[in-house]
Amino acid sequence: MPTAILKERSSRNAATAEYLVEAKGITKRYPGVVALDGVNLRIRPGSVHALMGENGAGKSTLMKIISGVIRPDEGEIIVAGEPRRFHSPRDATDAGIAMIHQELNLVPHMTIAENIWIGREPLNRFGLVDHGQLFRQTHALLKRLNLDLDPERQLGTLTVANQQMVEIAKAVSYDSDVLIMDEPTSAITDKEVDRLFEIIAQLKSENKAIVYITHKMNEVFTIADDISVFRDGKQVGSDRASAFDQNKLISLMVGRELTHMFPKGHADIGEVVLSVRDLALDGVFKGVSFDLRRGEILGIAGLIGAGRTDVAEAIFGVTPATAGEIRIDGIPVTVSSPKTAMDHGLALLTEDRKASGLFLMHSVLENMQIASVRTHTTTGFVKQGALNDLCTKLRDTLRIKTPTLNETIGNLSGGNQQKALIARCLMTNPRILILDEPTRGIDVGAKAEIHRLISDLAARGLAIIMISSEMPEILGMSDRIMVMHEGHVSGFLDRAEATQEKIMHLAAL
Repeated sequence: MPTAILKERSSRNAATAEYLVEAKGITKRYPGVVALDGVNLRIRPGSVHALMGENGAGKSTLMKIISGVIRPDEGEIIVAGEPRRFHSPRDATDAGIAMIHQELNLVPHMTIAENIWIGREPLNRFGLVDHGQLFRQTHALLKRLNLDLDPERQLGTLTVANQQMVEIAKAVSYDSDVLIMDEPTSAITDKEVDRLFEIIAQLKSENKAIVYITHKMNEVFTIADDISVFRDGKQVGSDRASAFDQNKLISLMVGRELTHMFPKGHADIGEVVLSVRDLALDGVFKGVSFDLRRGEILGIAGLIGAGRTDVAEAIFGVTPATAGEIRIDGIPVTVSSPKTAMDHGLALLTEDRKASGLFLMHSVLENMQIASVRTHTTTGFVKQGALNDLCTKLRDTLRIKTPTLNETIGNLSGGNQQKALIARCLMTNPRILILDEPTRGIDVGAKAEIHRLISDLAARGLAIIMISSEMPEILGMSDRIMVMHEGHVSGFLDRAEATQEKIMHLAAL
C-alpha cells in the first residue's frame, strides 16, 4: 500500500483512537538474557511519554520493536486501534512511527539535504534527483524548526551537536504521528535543548505523540506528561508525570534509594603534578594555563564548542599543542602522541565512547586490555594470564555487568561500556586521569557508581581532570572548576564559592 494512503489512514485513526500506540505483552529474549518480559505501554496523542530506567532496562529494545528495527518474540503492537506486525523500519514509518536513535545514522560525506531526504528525494521528469527542489524543501523544513543551517553543507563538517539537530529534523520530516527520541539531548547545547523543547511543544499542538528516552531528570519533569519506568526488562511503574517526584523515580529505576548522587569524599590534596602554561592549538584555543594537584578533581566547564575537549586531547597528545608548555612534576615534557602521554603517566577517557573509545565488535577483554599489552609483554610474548587476571579483578571491582569477559562489548549497556573504558585507563597505572564526559548517556545508578569511583581514585592520590556538560556533576564532584569560553579560560571557582549562576556567567563571557 502506498505510503501516502497508509499515513492518511494513520492520521484518520489517530484522530479517533484513545492511544496512538499500544504495546501489549511484549517479550524479547536473547541468549542468556530476557531483554523484555511481558511489557505493556500506551502512548496518548498530543503527549510526551518519558521512558526511564537504567541502561539495559529494556527501554531502547522496546522502542526498536515499536519502530520495526527488531521483532518481538511475544506480544503485539497496536497502532491507532489496529494490530500491526512490522517487518522493517519502513513498515513502522508507513504506519506513522519514526525514531531518532541514540547513535547518529547519518552519512558524513553527503549534504544536510541529502541526509534528511535519503531514499525520498524529489525527482524531475527524467527520473533524476531534482536538487533545486531538494534544497528548497530542506530550507523550508530547517526554517520551520528555526535551525540556521545551510542545506548544501556537507554533514561531516558540522559539530556533533548540529549533526544531532539534523537527525531530529530528518525524523520530523516524516510527519509521523509518533516520534521516538532516544537520548536526543546527549550532545547538544542548552540553547539547542530549548529549541528542541519548542519543537516538541509544536508537535504536541498538532496532536502528535513524543516518546522520550533520557537519563536527565530535569528534562523529564520539564516536558513529560506521562512516565513509564523500566527495570531489568520489566515495566515497574507507569503514570502521569505529576504522580512522580525525583526520589520516587530513582527508587523505581534502581530498586533502591540513592542517597548520595555525588559521593565526593575527602582527599588529601598534595603537590602539583601537572602544570599547563599558555597552551594553544592554532585556531582552536589559546593561553590555557592551570595547575593540577595530587588528589584533586579539577572540573572543566563551559558550553559545547568552548574548547574543553580540545585542551584535553592536546594534553594527551591526540592533537599536539602548537604552543605552550606542559610540566609533569615540575619537569617540562613534550607530549607528541598518546603513547608518550601514557609513558608520562596520563590516561584519557574520551568524550564519545563509541566513535573514539570502543572497538564495538571486539570482546570486553580485548577492549579493556588493549592499552596495556605493551607493558605486559616479555621477550615478544604477551603475558595473557596476568592480563586476564587484572581484567577480571577490575570487572569485579567496577561491577561491570557482562556474562563473560569474552562477550562482545557492543552488546553491553552504555554504563557498562563506560566502566570497561575506565578499567582500560586504570590498567595503565596512571597518575593523571582525564575524564571527558564520564557519565554521558549513562543511567542514574551507573552515574552514582562512577562518581563514587572517581572520588575513590582521588582519595588514592590520582590527579583528575573531569570535563562535564552537566552542571550538578561539575558542582558536586569538583574541588576547583575551570570555566572556558570560545577557546580561552574565563575564570576559576573554588568548590565553596561555585554556583550554577557563576559558572554560566563565566561560560558566557
